Amino acid sequence: MRLRSSGLAAMAGAVLVVGATGCDRSTSGAQKPSAEGAIGIDLPRDDSDFWRAYEQYVRKGVAAQAIRTLPITASHNREDELRSNVQGFEQANAKAVVIAPQATYVTDVLLGELFRRGVSVVSVDTEPEHGEVYMAVRANNVDYGTKACQFLGAQLKGKGKVAELQGALDSINAYDRSRGFSTCMKEKFPGVQVIELGTDWKGDVAAAKLQSTLAANPDLGGIYLQAGGVFLRPTVSVLQQQGMLKPAGQPGHIAVVSNDGIPQEFDAIRKGDIDATVSQPADLYAKYALFYAQAAVEGKAFKPGPTDHQSTIVALPNGLEDQLPVTLVTKDNVDDKALWGNNLGK
Repeated sequence: MRLRSSGLAAMAGAVLVVGATGCDRSTSGAQKPSAEGAIGIDLPRDDSDFWRAYEQYVRKGVAAQAIRTLPITASHNREDELRSNVQGFEQANAKAVVIAPQATYVTDVLLGELFRRGVSVVSVDTEPEHGEVYMAVRANNVDYGTKACQFLGAQLKGKGKVAELQGALDSINAYDRSRGFSTCMKEKFPGVQVIELGTDWKGDVAAAKLQSTLAANPDLGGIYLQAGGVFLRPTVSVLQQQGMLKPAGQPGHIAVVSNDGIPQEFDAIRKGDIDATVSQPADLYAKYALFYAQAAVEGKAFKPGPTDHQSTIVALPNGLEDQLPVTLVTKDNVDDKALWGNNLGK
């Protein structure tokens, strides 16, 4: 489905509000409607299978819908590169930008400049803590941690030890996932000891910390991976090296639940190397990032409430957020053809 004109309005349904001045912003930053404005897209990183999948969906969506974009850039998880790329979009007179700032606490100056220039910002997967956003497209990351906790707590029958491979806690996603996991464990499974391992989203750091944790805690019963795209391979490798990679259902198996929903995780579930993952929708992230960017270019606005794509738009202090649904994937539904991880590349 194309995202322009009547197709766009039909998709937005119950939450779309169209006004003469487009987005409901202050006069100085008001976005003037323009169906001809170019969109700037920055890819945040390429060191994760999840983000590589997201890139595929973005490029496919741009091509399929003939969306007018500036040359797509990549910031490689570097704040200075993101800033430089966005400045390039500004100089090229972009009307909207799609970004995924990884350090969400340092966005004030960057987004402030875009706002002053009347450039609408769509933030994917992350929620900038400072500066106005037209729309954040992400899932409820607290729910990721909660779902992982509920699964692991049940697997361990409420007792034992779990290691949590956290991302960078200066990232809102890692912070929210950690908060959801910790709160759930304390409230629902107080008999489970959580060993928190900060990794800064780095696989080599995760491998080293997991190896030392296993040496000190040979009775470890579970592992929570906050990002399978970064942590799956090093986790499986370490467990293999330690002779602790037992198939699910066999004595000595360490229960593993992940976040992402990439094909590699699905294969690991089928093999019994891990037990579950919480699928974050890379396909929908790309689809609705482009959808909202084009809506911004066309001067459309939205309000909080349910959408017609099974999500909910919520109000942020600095904008709006479309919270897309997530799915817990286990051996029972891993072959579901509706999951994006079973359709990548098709």
